[in-house]
Amino acid sequence: MVVTSTMKSKNSECISELIDRRCDQAQIDEELDYWDHGLIEPNLNGEVFEERTCQHLAKMFENCLSRAKKTKLHCSEVLVPEKLTSRIARDVLRLSSGEPCGLRGCILYINLEVENVCKKLDRIIYDSSVVPTFELTLVFKQDGSAWPSLRDFFLIGACFSPGFRHALKLSPGFRLVKKKLYSPSAGTVVEEY
Repeated sequence: MVVTSTMKSKNSECISELIDRRCDQAQIDEELDYWDHGLIEPNLNGEVFEERTCQHLAKMFENCLSRAKKTKLHCSEVLVPEKLTSRIARDVLRLSSGEPCGLRGCILYINLEVENVCKKLDRIIYDSSVVPTFELTLVFKQDGSAWPSLRDFFLIGACFSPGFRHALKLSPGFRLVKKKLYSPSAGTVVEEY
């Protein structure tokens, strides 16, 4: 039996086809169980696709921070809380799910808030072949509770130019701001985490 899009359920035609082929009850049950699995599988593929998209987005955020650390952040390393980029990726996917083109229609601005000042780090267009329908602004936050280590004081004078930090620690909190480009009356959505 071949699973096709024309067959919607375990109807009597399906069962009679199996009986006409002289299948015994065990074979009929096996074929019908296979069909049940075929109906469920597209949802699993969707979940796998969503997980891969989350992983891809998280990697894009990590790459952005990596590129920005010496050019815009003036530090040798960025300390990111465990699973922060994955959490952000899931929230970005959630915010883009109700949009006409989904994530493909997104322009993503990535910023870092340091001492109440936002530094622009990057601009990502997820799919350049699609006309953008909305903007998301991601604002990472610096961890304000972190005291500089004694090692940083020694390294600043010895190895780095003035204004260059050894490490920048990010807070587990972040902000996402969503703005629809196709509906100016829709307003702006701000979510703080």
